[in-house]
Amino acid sequence: MSSETQNEKGDTFRDSNTEEDIFKASEEFKEDAHFSSFNQYKNVYDFSVADKERFWSSEARELYWFNLWKEVKQGKAFNSRWFVGGKTNLSYNCLDRHLPTEKRNKAAIIWESESGESKILTYQLLFTQVCKFANVLKNIGVSKGEYVIIYMGVIPEAVVAMLACSRIGAIHSVVYSDLSSHALAERINNLSCKYLITQDFVLKKGNQVNLKSKVSDALENSISIEKVIIYKRSKEPEAKPLQKKEINWQDEIEKAPEHCEAVRLLSQHPLFSMFTNGPKGDLVNILHLTGGYMVQSYLTAKWIFDLKGNDIIWSVSDVSWISGHSYSIYGPLLNGVTTFLYEGVPIYPEPDKYWQLISKYRINILFINPTTIRALLKLGSDWVFKHDISSLRLLGIKGETIKRDTWLWLYENIGKQKCPIVDTWLQSETGSVIISPLPGAADFKPGYTGCPFPGIEIDVVDLDGNPVEEGEGGYLIIKDSWPSMFTTEKEEKEETSLNCWKQFKGSYFTGDAAIREKCNFIKILGRVDDVIKTAGSRVGGSEIEKVLLSHPSIKEAAVVKRADEIIENAIVAFVTLNNTEGTPLLKEELRNYISEKIGPIAKPDEMIFLTELPKLENGKTDRGLLREKAKEGLKELSGEEAEHQRIFEKLREDYQSAKDGYPG
Repeated sequence: MSSETQNEKGDTFRDSNTEEDIFKASEEFKEDAHFSSFNQYKNVYDFSVADKERFWSSEARELYWFNLWKEVKQGKAFNSRWFVGGKTNLSYNCLDRHLPTEKRNKAAIIWESESGESKILTYQLLFTQVCKFANVLKNIGVSKGEYVIIYMGVIPEAVVAMLACSRIGAIHSVVYSDLSSHALAERINNLSCKYLITQDFVLKKGNQVNLKSKVSDALENSISIEKVIIYKRSKEPEAKPLQKKEINWQDEIEKAPEHCEAVRLLSQHPLFSMFTNGPKGDLVNILHLTGGYMVQSYLTAKWIFDLKGNDIIWSVSDVSWISGHSYSIYGPLLNGVTTFLYEGVPIYPEPDKYWQLISKYRINILFINPTTIRALLKLGSDWVFKHDISSLRLLGIKGETIKRDTWLWLYENIGKQKCPIVDTWLQSETGSVIISPLPGAADFKPGYTGCPFPGIEIDVVDLDGNPVEEGEGGYLIIKDSWPSMFTTEKEEKEETSLNCWKQFKGSYFTGDAAIREKCNFIKILGRVDDVIKTAGSRVGGSEIEKVLLSHPSIKEAAVVKRADEIIENAIVAFVTLNNTEGTPLLKEELRNYISEKIGPIAKPDEMIFLTELPKLENGKTDRGLLREKAKEGLKELSGEEAEHQRIFEKLREDYQSAKDGYPG
């Protein structure tokens, strides 16, 4: 017999047999929500998968198209093409579409830096800046279909650069400013890129991190770059004159015309590029296309965050990440709401910085990763209580799994038991959120995500592709395709040539293990492949191994992940040495070597020297044994956590054993 409790803000149901907490949005929230009941979601979802073309066609018509499509969807799985024949422009839909309305003088972007510097750009001002900068790009030779790398921090000018590229049909590739000059050079060379946009420095914990010098180092190992546009933040005069390739952002934009027509682009025209890791640590360039990405980022932002006209949304993300692209920039601007951007870390200059910003700007929606939540929780709730954060009406979680106690702290102390929490699942490859509860319709369960977004079919399957039963673990797949799906440069590539499409024919394998629970809940367990999710970022273990093996001291290297209370997964590197003594100094040298070659996000948390790596009978490294060794000394898991870990380890072991047997 289960007991039930209610409060005036949100409803909580506790099952006394299973000790599960089930939460619902308040009646007050539901009154004005896009979705107000599960039946409404179920009806929309059932229709959307029964007639996907009609569903996506109807939603796409909310945006502006110069020419409507001839076919909503053509082909299947990796070879799918969406809104075929349609012509549109993302920049036009983010900006021009709003100018004849009351949104013209509304804030599009509110930005603040840890230094206290701030800017507000209305839709009209942002439109003008984007048009002027698009003309700057055209003046230096950038044309439709050419790559432009953007190596900047979280500042409004990065958004201006992205929108300007999309306006003229250039393909932007935003590189995380924490990545090293070596990593930047790799990306430049991979794209044979001719144009790069950067800034003189970014601020981090009170320090000026010099990006211009990192760019200069990168260009020593790259020959394709012809022009570098530099946004200058420093008020000090330049110590050295600009080099021949370099152009000053402010000088050029000041004299550029204020009008630039948005280019009419086919739906299949590439919008932006991102990099992921191949199975051997090599960079893989993936592309998201204009039409499909625009429609799905617009609709997921609208429904998952229940966006209304006066909302201010803060997606805590670097602009280079997919969550930054879709939910800091494009999704909010397509919906005509205000997006908040912050340059800085949560605990600088004081641990209450985030709560101070929410109070100051009356932010309504906070979309944040569990690593940040865990760090803020550790600092205590007193920092929260110093500020009035009652403007918040919805919370979102992204990028990682979250434990029940962390979820409850967020719900009770930040959401004040009145904010629904949408626990979302997306990847760089998916472009937009694929799984999430819709806040007025679904129940919420700590540590679990919810239902597939309308128009998208997912499943949790065994290695043979058969759906698993409730309570069982399996492999998370997306059936067929979805509008914001990724593609590659070489269209002739067969889907079976890509690892993520070959295991379950006709479906995309996400790399994640999951448990299908009752009442539409899904528990994401983690990656069964080489990818390591750490502190909200994705790092390829094979990429780290490849860099380690380039160091003269290293004979063999194997990188595994270990559960961590704050960053979700710590990176642990095991190495054997070439006739060198394994000293503490060498450990630090190797950790810094990784940081220099890739960036701080890939720096191993622990470096362990071994005389030899353990091997399996087939001669491959026994990574299971290394994972056990990496956990030595850690607190043993218990209860549900231990059971989930057991299921996950079995799924990972089965996947790794079967991986080499897949066709393709």
